[in-house]
Amino acid sequence: MSFYLDVFITFFKLGLVSFGGGYAMIPLIQKEMENHHWLNMSTFTNLIAVSAMAPGPIATNTATIVGYKLAGFSGAIVACIAVTLPSVLLILIVGKLFFKFQEHPGVKAAFYGLRPTIVAVIAFAAIKFAISNGIIGGSNFIDIKSSILMVVAFIMLIKTKFHPAYLILVSGVIGVMIF
Repeated sequence: MSFYLDVFITFFKLGLVSFGGGYAMIPLIQKEMENHHWLNMSTFTNLIAVSAMAPGPIATNTATIVGYKLAGFSGAIVACIAVTLPSVLLILIVGKLFFKFQEHPGVKAAFYGLRPTIVAVIAFAAIKFAISNGIIGGSNFIDIKSSILMVVAFIMLIKTKFHPAYLILVSGVIGVMIF
């Protein structure tokens, strides 16, 4: 199978099964990178950071930047189209059905079941990143500087109206100063 077809199928599959938004997709993309031996965890984590800073959906940004890392501009195009195509097709179908059946008890019940699961998937991704980057776990158990920065950032997001993009930029500057 051609490399580009493999990239397309991988990201199409990710786009097809990733419910709950881009952050919920991160552990799935990570697993695919490990399965294909395309990227190591450190590189993948850095790509996620760049994807989070860029405007637009993180899932599309991540697929695009991973595709670029794997095969340049053409890889970015293939991965971007592949990850977004399932959403476009599904939203056209589901959107039409949703408006027709949104008050149905089964539809409401399904969405109540999905919400906590999506929160769990996002929390899992955050914890997995913290472990793989030595923020928690490892030889020191807790990296104090990283943990303080993480807690302060979390509090800033909860307690203030500080825009996440500015928080990311400030955290990068702080990282340059303290690490």
